[in-house]
Amino acid sequence: MPRQSVDEMWAQMLAGDYPRLSNMRRMWGALPSPPRCKLCNAPFRGPGGLVMRAIAYGPSPLNRRLCKWCIRAVSRHPGGAEIDISLLFADVRGSTALAERMAPEEYSRLLARFYVAAAEVIDEADGIVDKFVGDGAVALFIPGFAGEAHASRAIDAACALLAETGNDGGDPWVPLGAAVHTGRCYVGAVGEGDVRDFTALGDAVNASALLADQARAGELLVSSDAAAAAGLDTASLESRTLELRGREQRMDAWVVASRAGTRGSETRTPEPSTPGNS
Repeated sequence: MPRQSVDEMWAQMLAGDYPRLSNMRRMWGALPSPPRCKLCNAPFRGPGGLVMRAIAYGPSPLNRRLCKWCIRAVSRHPGGAEIDISLLFADVRGSTALAERMAPEEYSRLLARFYVAAAEVIDEADGIVDKFVGDGAVALFIPGFAGEAHASRAIDAACALLAETGNDGGDPWVPLGAAVHTGRCYVGAVGEGDVRDFTALGDAVNASALLADQARAGELLVSSDAAAAAGLDTASLESRTLELRGREQRMDAWVVASRAGTRGSETRTPEPSTPGNS
């Protein structure tokens, strides 16, 4: 039997067809508690975290979102594969004004609270926190980890994050805009030497970020690709055709959640696109 190539191994892992990783994620997932390794699901806190550190599965000093074992495995087998995934971007709205009127330490605590809320919601939906960048969070919903319903899980996670931060009505403790998009990405270990991370690259990632820029405070925008992948009922949702900065093609999206109404709110008259407020 021919030896499996690294790219074939990555393709199987990302699709959920690599038995060893699937078994590890299921086994470690039964131990408390989050946050967890992005790849093998090993817990970093609670009783499970103590066990993991005892057997050298604790957070790697090279990348705190991966365990030491996975860092070694990724270093031995760098690579990745192209696969359809769903991406969730969420950004604090009006962050410049918030930072201006808050003490630096107070603003830091606000963002830390947002990071914790986002990580918990994403973890519960079987997504992977890709990164926290300034006032934003990026999550990947990969078939091998989130299942074939990865688009639905990403949408549900985004709605849950808006609710958790008070953006589903009333006065939020941090104003957020969010977006979900589904598309083909290169997912895997990217970088060289010690500067290597598990992440996603490609036009779909850029499009997701630009779509999130268009979401107003309290809104979740779902691209038509993500809506189709999720089998979303759009009959009662507002549609928008958006011009995304730096892209020739417009993007069709649906307003799945807004501060004026939760998921599945009444149909509204489409409005022209406006630049995002970040």
